[in-house]
Amino acid sequence: MRSARAVLLSLLAAALGCGGTTSGKGGTTSAPSAPNVLPVSVNGSLCAAGSYPNKPCVSVTVCDPTGSTCQTIDDILLDTGSSGLRLFKSVVTVPLTPVTVTGGTLAQCTQYADGTSQWGPVEMASVGLGGEPLVLVPIQIADASFGTPPAACASAQAGPADGGYNGILGLGPFAQDCGSACAAEADVGIYYACTGATCSGTTVALAAQVENPVALLPVDHNGLAVELPSVPPGGALSVEGQLVLGIGTRTNNAAAGVTPYPVDETGEFTTTLAGANYRAFLDTGSNGLFFGSPTTALPECASPDNGWYCPSTTETFSAVNAGATGSPTGTVTFEIGDFEALVSSNNNAFPDLGGTGDTSFDWGLPFHLGRKVYVGLEGESSPLGTGPLFAY
Repeated sequence: MRSARAVLLSLLAAALGCGGTTSGKGGTTSAPSAPNVLPVSVNGSLCAAGSYPNKPCVSVTVCDPTGSTCQTIDDILLDTGSSGLRLFKSVVTVPLTPVTVTGGTLAQCTQYADGTSQWGPVEMASVGLGGEPLVLVPIQIADASFGTPPAACASAQAGPADGGYNGILGLGPFAQDCGSACAAEADVGIYYACTGATCSGTTVALAAQVENPVALLPVDHNGLAVELPSVPPGGALSVEGQLVLGIGTRTNNAAAGVTPYPVDETGEFTTTLAGANYRAFLDTGSNGLFFGSPTTALPECASPDNGWYCPSTTETFSAVNAGATGSPTGTVTFEIGDFEALVSSNNNAFPDLGGTGDTSFDWGLPFHLGRKVYVGLEGESSPLGTGPLFAY
């Protein structure tokens, strides 16, 4: 899922589907055993029932700004395609502090390319990831009833039933969700100052923008890795993996045997498929591989599943990824199966779900199955180089 930064800079985002749940088969990675390791469930123990397939979930600790009153919230979508924590108001029970700017209370309109959006105030919270120290960070509270939302967020998601999760933990390669553009311009369409029901566009200093909490960690602030097991053709009921914070900062997060792919200011590199070049990104928050059909013409599913691919037999493709600077390059082989046939099973985790896109290539959750994928934060150095980058 791409958040405000990507909407602003590249007008690209991810789509979400619909589907199922529960824990079960599919293999595991090593059990979390250190403070910088968090469990990740794909439609498993940390996810709510009755949601959609290929949803990676984590738990997050949310506290009041002093850190004295805390709660743990499950069913948080792990999203390496955005930056910052977003929680629906209905799931937050601890008192948070609204962020104010000149003109009133700070609010945010976050838009996604599938037509959905989230609207609500920005508030200060102390956030805990695994056993890491709490960090004080601005987060968005998704509250469709707050003030008067701008037209772009007039139909914002009202709660977990609309989103399919309790919140989104954005751990992409950028510290803030918008960055210097929102610090300089008031009319970007992302941040607003609200007084009563009146909200108008505003500039926002970097320190007040919704921020990736990993960037504030005292030791493990240079990035992270998502490690998920392989899933066989036809899918699995669920899988359990892990999120490891930091790159080369501890004995358990050395980066070996992977290739770093630098990304540009929008978080993108290049994918070439069937002679076509796509602006590409890695994104755990997207539950499929989304791209424009290559010359071999993948057929779309019939309504109401149009937008997904439904080939009569599973198709195998080979694409070439290149860093934003043109190097390095590497080949990725992937498969696209019949969406309707796959999701009609009892399984929820699939390596071969795919759907339509435009000029972008969204390497969603299926890409991450069977891989350890690193995210290097902008301006931070690690054994993989200086971010922003992805590596696998």
